[in-house]
Amino acid sequence: MLNGNDKAGILHITNLLDQHFKIKNLGALTYFLGLEVACNSSGIHLSQRKYIIHLLHETGMHDYTPMPTPMAHSSQLSITKGTPLTDEEASAYCRLIGRLVYLTNTRPDIAFSVHNLSQCVSAPTSNHNQVAFRILRYLKGNPGSGIFLSNNSSMHLKAYSDSDWATCPDSRKFVTDFSLFLGESLISWKSKKQQNISKSSSEA
Repeated sequence: MLNGNDKAGILHITNLLDQHFKIKNLGALTYFLGLEVACNSSGIHLSQRKYIIHLLHETGMHDYTPMPTPMAHSSQLSITKGTPLTDEEASAYCRLIGRLVYLTNTRPDIAFSVHNLSQCVSAPTSNHNQVAFRILRYLKGNPGSGIFLSNNSSMHLKAYSDSDWATCPDSRKFVTDFSLFLGESLISWKSKKQQNISKSSSEA
């Protein structure tokens, strides 16, 4: 995938690659490694709609009722709660979490939930499986949602961050989230558990 405003430069690189690998020019980008790209006069929309629909069918969740949120507000995932999964179920759980992690490329709304579940892949339980399936039901509600990069965004950077305090029942560590916008376009985001343990909410 080549991108830029120098058409002559792109053509030169394409010709060089073609001499060594015999590539085929597929024209304007529309689909790439599960990412769907829709361009118009107002900007670029990135989504993974086909990827989500395929995942819902593969897991048998396509007939379930959509959920309004990816995770219940009261959920506190612990490695000790729930029934341990069998080896086969645990393997399927790990594959599902890996695919959900890839979905966070265009779905920052599930980043926090997937971050929590990814910490449990070494010893998943039935509770973790239920939360993972809830995320799938949430995705079913709007599989075409994604990231919109506007053509008219200003060059003004805006950053938002938030953190909880000692919500992990196992480590008592807190999670920090941030979102970075260029104008009105979301360009970076992350959900991460911190290494330190804070003694108070003020310190956190």
